Amino acid sequence: MSHPSLNAEQARVLHKGPFPDYPFNPRRFDRGAGIEMSYLDEGRGDPVVMLHGNPSWSYYWRKLVLGLRDKYRCIVPDHVGMGLSDKPADDKYLYTLQSRVLDLDRLLDSLNLGDNITLAVHDWGGMIGFGWALKHHARVKRLVILNTASFPLPAAKAMPWQLKLGRDSRLGTGLIRGFNAFAAGATKHGVLQPMSPAVQRAYVAPYDSWANRISTLRFVQDIPLSPGDRAWPLVDKAQKALPSFADRPAFIGWGLRDFVFDRHFLEGFTSALPQAEQRIFGDAGHYVLEDKADALVPAIRHFLDEHPL
Repeated sequence: MSHPSLNAEQARVLHKGPFPDYPFNPRRFDRGAGIEMSYLDEGRGDPVVMLHGNPSWSYYWRKLVLGLRDKYRCIVPDHVGMGLSDKPADDKYLYTLQSRVLDLDRLLDSLNLGDNITLAVHDWGGMIGFGWALKHHARVKRLVILNTASFPLPAAKAMPWQLKLGRDSRLGTGLIRGFNAFAAGATKHGVLQPMSPAVQRAYVAPYDSWANRISTLRFVQDIPLSPGDRAWPLVDKAQKALPSFADRPAFIGWGLRDFVFDRHFLEGFTSALPQAEQRIFGDAGHYVLEDKADALVPAIRHFLDEHPL
């Protein structure tokens, strides 16, 4: 069940604030085994479920929440190990894509959101969201897709060396967990318009120790590259199901200066969802909502308003 009061992890991270443009009251949800997730539940109306990736957290979606919550109910979870959610060790939680989908399923089930859900995804949020949608296909009525994937690495795309280093080497483990290289690096290299120091601090605030960086590493290690990887079966199913969403409204917002989710991933979505509205930016990076919030927030709002449920 959810609770209105902050738990220890939420309070600890928020104490590092204030975080710009994050005037929210996070809630908490026990996903089982005494592990609590943090999530935002802002506004009223048709629900928009916003799913972040790695190494960000619900903070990524803050400006879209502010732009929608007067008319839409914005549900924005922090995945286990991320943001304001608990950060259990490996003996308490299995850091896999399947666990993420199960977490999301339990959370959304507890909120009684009904059958008119808009799914907004970024980065790993795509694999998690479309993994969840395999079971709830008919409930997903609209899609908002930002620099993400719901399918394995395209054949024409080489695995970026930075991810390979983190996924497959002890050096990568040391850099990510010892020096916070992944989260800190993303605040600099994930945008073209430099973040303010306060925004940078907000992005890295949850990941302030070796123990609290466990999920940023486990996400990288869970990247599915072949059928032998744990996440592969679920991602393969999501890939096959993606074209079945072509009959409902979709919005694609994309920063082309993303060294991971580049034009190869964009083409995966545009080919599967040929009727999708597109806003493509040649001067935006992976954190496209940081670089282009002024354009994207009103564009997404207009898209939702023009496709009522």
